Amino acid sequence: MKIWPLLVSLTLVTSANAQTPYAGMQGRSIKALSEQQVADLTAGRGMGLALAAELNGYPGPMHVLELADKLDLSAEQRASVQRLFDSMKAEAMPLGSRLIEQEAELDRAFASKTVTPESLKASTAAVAATQGELRETHLKYHLSTSAILSPSQMVKYAELRGYSGGHRRHH
Repeated sequence: MKIWPLLVSLTLVTSANAQTPYAGMQGRSIKALSEQQVADLTAGRGMGLALAAELNGYPGPMHVLELADKLDLSAEQRASVQRLFDSMKAEAMPLGSRLIEQEAELDRAFASKTVTPESLKASTAAVAATQGELRETHLKYHLSTSAILSPSQMVKYAELRGYSGGHRRHH
């Protein structure tokens, strides 16, 4: 058995697959966003934008509400966190919609071959600004949520979320 042709064949197949990681994405309505990302942005979901807070001991309102019983939240705490969650969604949803539209505009400019260096600079700056606003929105609600929980609830939250060693309360 000759191994050389087999190795060449495997190398070509592997090389072809490595060169086409975006195959199939050309059918997306907005090339830069998956259907799931569009749904998440429309619904005001965090999409990992607040990981800097979450993984450093600043719980988010959605997850605190999901764990409310296990965290033994008081009625007042639960109401406060619910208000934060509602406010976060009210801010995040329009930002998500704006980001989707900005990405769609950028996509249309490339699809119609009308993009210029100047329009590209303006479009990407607008997308970046909206992404920054959206991230800041999610992060600030993590910050506000942590101020509502007691130190023991903060430790319990970290344990329930699977973060080793727990976290100290931050302010």
